[in-house]
Amino acid sequence: MKNTFGTSVALTLFGESHGEMIGAVLDGLAPGIAVDAAAIDAALAKRRPQGALSTARRESDPFRIVSGVFEGKTTGTPLCILIPNENKQSRDYEAARFLARPGHADYTANVKYHGFQDYRGGGHFSGRITAALVAAGAVLQCALREKGIRIGSHVKALHGIFDREFADIEADLDRLAPMHFPVLDDAAAEKMQEAILAAKAEEDSLGGILECIATGVPAGLGEPWFDSVESLLAHALFSVGGVKGIEFGAGFDMAKRKGSEVNDAFRMENGKVMTASNRNGGINGGITNGMPILFRLAVKPTPSIGKMQQTVDFSAMENADIAIRGRHDPCIVHRAAAVAEAVTALVLADLLAQRFGTDWLRGE
Repeated sequence: MKNTFGTSVALTLFGESHGEMIGAVLDGLAPGIAVDAAAIDAALAKRRPQGALSTARRESDPFRIVSGVFEGKTTGTPLCILIPNENKQSRDYEAARFLARPGHADYTANVKYHGFQDYRGGGHFSGRITAALVAAGAVLQCALREKGIRIGSHVKALHGIFDREFADIEADLDRLAPMHFPVLDDAAAEKMQEAILAAKAEEDSLGGILECIATGVPAGLGEPWFDSVESLLAHALFSVGGVKGIEFGAGFDMAKRKGSEVNDAFRMENGKVMTASNRNGGINGGITNGMPILFRLAVKPTPSIGKMQQTVDFSAMENADIAIRGRHDPCIVHRAAAVAEAVTALVLADLLAQRFGTDWLRGE
């Protein structure tokens, strides 16, 4: 099982949903980066379950940084963050241990790990592990902000309900930053939440689309082929459970249009090369062009639902039925925003360190 991503700045994740704790190790960080505990806690709060829209499994995520930080600054050695699992109900999974939950990794994990995997709550495949990812990403987002780079996201679409486009990007990012349900249009947000609650009442779930943006990214990051910015972001973001699609800029809509309709005209503005539009999402030839990086993620409905479904008992090797009980989200899209932002920060920090050297992230 490989759990590390990154070249110059690398992240390793560890732990299981119902184990003692989960955690992350950031390696390759420059010494002298300020580590803001309040910013880490704020990022974790955005990911944390809130109210009837989320799972009843509530954890305060009292993280501990046990290495790599001294007197509030990184030391240059591996930074390790630990988060305890406080609210476990492992008995919820014992009766259905050998029943493959549709949409989950139960069967594939059993095949790959020969039955030795921790099956409780999905083990290492659980969305619970993303708490450690978000904590590590918050460290990187703080470093990036010191260099003028901001990352944000919103729920662009859910069950046929659409949020508005980014307008004044910096103002929109300010508005989204503290939101637990990140939607720019209040009326759309209310309708989305009503749809989630309706699905929950039917013992079902919903998916949606996240739109993410990164501003202030300098031109020249990335490589033209296998390490293009799109390739690396897609690689990392598809590692997040539930993400089933990604498009950059105008994405699939480009297939329906002419070149004259999707090309971004170049212009000079205040002595800087700009584009008049941003249909390519800030990337040309796999390399950043200085415009905001913009992409959208398709997040599937939560697979744990109470409706009866067909499955197999992979111990007895016979057909079976399952209705999943326990504590589950009727929708994870809004909580996944914090995860997408953390992953984006990791990829950008790694690309910047490769381009300018690891000390560039110190903010000096």
